[in-house]
Amino acid sequence: MNVTEAVQSRRSVRAFLDTPVDQATLTRILEKAQRSPSGGNTQPWHGIVLTGEPMQKLFTRVAQDLPKGREAFAPEYHVYPPELDGAYEQRRRGVGEDMYGALEISREEKGKRLMWFANNFRAFGAPVLMLVHTPKYMGPPQWSDIGMWMQTIGLLLREEGLDCCYQEAWAVFAPQIREMVDIPEDHIFFCGIAIGYRDPEAAVNQFEVKRAPLEESVRWEGWE
Repeated sequence: MNVTEAVQSRRSVRAFLDTPVDQATLTRILEKAQRSPSGGNTQPWHGIVLTGEPMQKLFTRVAQDLPKGREAFAPEYHVYPPELDGAYEQRRRGVGEDMYGALEISREEKGKRLMWFANNFRAFGAPVLMLVHTPKYMGPPQWSDIGMWMQTIGLLLREEGLDCCYQEAWAVFAPQIREMVDIPEDHIFFCGIAIGYRDPEAAVNQFEVKRAPLEESVRWEGWE
């Protein structure tokens, strides 16, 4: 698989097979991902890779607070800016509606939507969940570095026939995660990454994820 194929075939996978993932494969991927760029070579990323009993204990703990709804949410940062609007908000809402459309869950079926949302906190059935954190004093440039590291991991997973879903949804349960997993107090919890083999038959893995045309993002100057 070349880089273009990895980029084009990567997507947020939200239904995984229960096929185990070999630790040696993940080690190889993460060792390669250490080559990801970072300003001043700071390498500000940290990850905790869960599977088996520790992962299931985390799922059980979060499930205890899921019925509380937003009362239980305590993210350590804004997952989306409060002022998000315009095309950015339209894209965010649009992909959600396309996903629920693929699942045949209407806007009126709020109970079904909530039940589907709960799948986030079982990592969509993935056998591996990586939790990402970084020191609290890191700024936007270092968070950008972490994003490049995560993208590199995603593309290397595709090279190995694996997939992932970057799950900022986990951020809302930061206190519960800290109860179950040793994240340093002076670090901020960022997100989870569900890792495994995609279920190719699942409708949620097949709908088109639209992208904005290039002219909405890029302006050319000095070209003839």
